[in-house]
Amino acid sequence: MRKTTYLACAISAGLVGYLATVYAVDQGDKNLIQHNLSQANLTKADPLSKEAFQLFNEKGCQYCHTTDSKMPFYADMPVAKQLMEHDIKKAQRQFNITALMQQVQNNQPISEVELAKLESVLVDHAMPPKQYLLMHWRSDLSKENTETLLNWVKSERSKYYADPKVSAEFKYDAVQPISTTFAVDEAKVKLGEVLYHDTRLSGDNTISCASCHGLDTGGVDNLNTSTGINGAKGPINAPTVFNSVFNIHQFWDGRADDLQAQAGGPPLNPLEMGAVSWQQIIGKLDQDTALKAQFDAIYPKGITEHSITDAIAEFEKTLVTPNSRFDKFLKGDKTALTAEEQQGYALFKQNKCQTCHTGEAMGGLTFEVMGLKDDYFGDRSNVSNVDNGRYNVTKDENDMHRFKVPTLRNVALTAPYFHDASALTLEQAVADMAQYQVGVKLTQDEVDKITAYLKTLTGEYNGKLLQ
Repeated sequence: MRKTTYLACAISAGLVGYLATVYAVDQGDKNLIQHNLSQANLTKADPLSKEAFQLFNEKGCQYCHTTDSKMPFYADMPVAKQLMEHDIKKAQRQFNITALMQQVQNNQPISEVELAKLESVLVDHAMPPKQYLLMHWRSDLSKENTETLLNWVKSERSKYYADPKVSAEFKYDAVQPISTTFAVDEAKVKLGEVLYHDTRLSGDNTISCASCHGLDTGGVDNLNTSTGINGAKGPINAPTVFNSVFNIHQFWDGRADDLQAQAGGPPLNPLEMGAVSWQQIIGKLDQDTALKAQFDAIYPKGITEHSITDAIAEFEKTLVTPNSRFDKFLKGDKTALTAEEQQGYALFKQNKCQTCHTGEAMGGLTFEVMGLKDDYFGDRSNVSNVDNGRYNVTKDENDMHRFKVPTLRNVALTAPYFHDASALTLEQAVADMAQYQVGVKLTQDEVDKITAYLKTLTGEYNGKLLQ
C-alpha cells in the first residue's frame, strides 16, 4: 500500500513538473512570438501571406528552420540546449525558411522549392514533429491552419508560376511545363554559338564548350568525367547545358553565379580547356578578321574576356527544350503519356521527388544534401574533396555534401548520373535517389514506372525532338 502511495505521489509530482515546464515554455514562446511579430514589416504582404507568416511564427517554425531567429530563454538551459542544437542542425540541413520569411515581408516571389517542401510536410502532417509537440502544445497545426498554409502555397504558385495553358488537374502542381522564353540579343546569340563550338578557346585548339556539352548528346558528353586538354580527366561529371538558364547558380557546387561566370571557368582550367590566359585566347581570335568584325559590331571594346563570355552566355539562354510529351500531357493531351507513364508520374509525386525537382526545369533551383536519409558517401566510400559539394564554396558546415539539384529535363539522354557518375543507368538513379534522399525502397515495378515517366521529359531544341 505504501509503495502504491509513493508511486502515485511520484507520478503526480512528475506530472505537475511536466505541466509546469510546458507552461513556462508556452509563456516563453508566447512572449517571443509577440516580439517577432512586432518586429516584422508586413505592410507589403497580402492578407493570406500575412496569415501564413503569423502561423510560421506562432508554431515556432523559425526556431529550427531559420538562421537569424531570436531564441527563447530555455534555449540556453542544460539539456534543452543540446536537444535544440541537434534539432536545429537537422532542420537546417533539410529546410531553411530564412529566405522565405524575408520574401513574404518584401512581397517577393517565394522559391518554388520552398513552396514544394512546405506543401510536402503539410500533406504528410510531418511538421511539427511529435516530439517537439510534447513541450510546445501551441505549435500543433489544426486542420484550419494546414488548409490556410496549403491555400497560400496554391496562391503563390498561381501568382508567379502557374502556366495558364495547364489543365485544371495540374494547375497547382510543383512541376510546370517549359514555357518561359528569355529575351536575348540575337547578334550576341549568333556570335555565342560560334564561340561555343570554337576550339581556339582551348590552349591547344582541340577542345570547345561543345566537346563536353554536346548539343547532339543531351548537352553532356555521356562520360563519367570529361576529357580535357591533352587527355586530362576532370574530377566531376559534366551537367547538361540544356535549360541551364533556369539554374539558381552554375556548376554542381554553385561557384558561378550565372551563365557568364560559368563560361569563364573552363577556358583557363588546366584539366579542361587549358588556355594559358585570356590574352592567349584573345590573340588567336583577333587574327580572325571576320570574327573580329562580328565582335566590333556588337561590343565597343571588341574581343575581351567579358565579350567572349557574355556572348556564350547569351547563346546558352536559348538552350531551352520545351514541348516534351509530359509538357503536352500537363496541357491537357491525355494521349501524350501511356498508362504506365502516368502511373510513373503519380509515383514520382507520391515519393516527393517534386519537392526538389520542381519548376519548369524540374531542378536547378536548390542545393540539397546527397544522402539526406541514408549514408550515401559511407556506402560509396573513397570520398574526395569534390564530394564536399557546396561546402567548397561557402565553407559552411551545413553545406557539406550539398549539391545543386540537377534538371530532370532530357534526363534519359544524360547518363551517367549524379556528380560522381555513380549511377550508370536511369533505373539505378531512380532507385538510389529513393533510398538516399527519400528513405524509401522502391519495388522494381515502381522503378520501371518512374523511369518510363522520366523518359517523357525529353524536349525539343530548335523545333526538333532531342535524341
